[in-house]
Amino acid sequence: MTLPPSDGPQLTRRRLLALTGGLAAAASLAACGDDTGRPDSSPGTGGPTGGGPTLQQWYHQYGEAGTQQAVQRYAEAYPDASVEVTWKPGDYDQAVAATLVTDKAPDVFEYGNGPTIDMIRSGQVVDLTDVFGNALGDFNPALVKRVSYQGRIWAVPQVMDMQLLFYRPSMFNAAGIAPPTTMDELLKAAEKLTNDKVKGLFLGNDGGASLMGGPMLRSAGFDYLTDSGSFGFDDPAAAKALATLRTLFTSGHLLLGAPSDWFAPDAFTQGLAAMQFTGLWNLPDISKALGSDFGVLPWPAMDGGSANVTIGAYGACVSAKSAHVDEAKKYVKWLWVDGTDKQIDFATSYGLHVPARQSIAREAEKLQSGAAAEAVQLAQRHGHAQSHLLWTPKSTTAFTDMMSRIVKNGADPVKEIAALKKIVDAELARVTA
Repeated sequence: MTLPPSDGPQLTRRRLLALTGGLAAAASLAACGDDTGRPDSSPGTGGPTGGGPTLQQWYHQYGEAGTQQAVQRYAEAYPDASVEVTWKPGDYDQAVAATLVTDKAPDVFEYGNGPTIDMIRSGQVVDLTDVFGNALGDFNPALVKRVSYQGRIWAVPQVMDMQLLFYRPSMFNAAGIAPPTTMDELLKAAEKLTNDKVKGLFLGNDGGASLMGGPMLRSAGFDYLTDSGSFGFDDPAAAKALATLRTLFTSGHLLLGAPSDWFAPDAFTQGLAAMQFTGLWNLPDISKALGSDFGVLPWPAMDGGSANVTIGAYGACVSAKSAHVDEAKKYVKWLWVDGTDKQIDFATSYGLHVPARQSIAREAEKLQSGAAAEAVQLAQRHGHAQSHLLWTPKSTTAFTDMMSRIVKNGADPVKEIAALKKIVDAELARVTA
């Protein structure tokens, strides 16, 4: 599952968390776009099942084999309604946005990191606060916060994607260095690990322009928006953090032009880079290729900031146009709140992801040992939601364009941030009016 990138192209869960920096255009969000590095399942529609009313449920087209069949099995097992599953290829976000304003809106649908602020404010989705019941405190708090607005919760996080820094211990040992815990150590490690066959670090074929804006801001103690919902990084220290990506881009220590992009593990497993920032969903493939010769780290801190792990989740939403709102809410609760066996299956049987409920994550066998268990702990200690609810698609696009200019063209980050702030402030004024 990929997190849809909030500062880059939107990915799918298995396209990912996904999880990208800005979890909104397709870099291909995880594993959280449509590129996952895996073959796509063919689109299809599940037939009606069960008794009671008929509910329409939409999913975007996941890349991992078996996901389509899995969600159809879940629907068929529901006893209180017939659930027709529609598997939507192509531009899923656009299809949902266009359909929600019509009478053909699905009763239940998923959306990357939950519904947009415009969907909420225009009354297109239903308040799902009461769906959680006593289980609310068991859901990852950062994910719940991401789908909350004005004291109400507008989606149920399905499963969590995360983005981490993978590294090769054998290469670090050969170079005589330790895994990096600070940004300065990361830069030095990337240099030390680079030789005529291997680059020190891989952040994507664009040098991290579409992926690493959010992690770099959090590394320096900032985020897209503040907790109060205002522009979050109008500060020289934030400009310095973003400029660090330009330093990497021009250093010669960054892998560029890899056969596959950041959301696939190929550059790392083929030994083209000693470190790669990518999604947890790739862990099974990495383990198969490298055995125990890999580890996971949070993105390291700069002065004044903190180490961080980007997390995100597709959220189950209920359309306000549904003729069966109560039944749709009941189904969402059955599947994504109470359905612990299904949540573990969806999270760990197709790639590797983490159930949104923390107690269930602890129960999942594939997450109880090794790098997977360490990744779960890192997400709990250092997890940051991929984006803020008030960070709109327009803000995302402007941010992505800004990052490209800074990283690829060497634009002045101070001036670029000042120009971006005007766009974001206008968007914030619009959605909070």
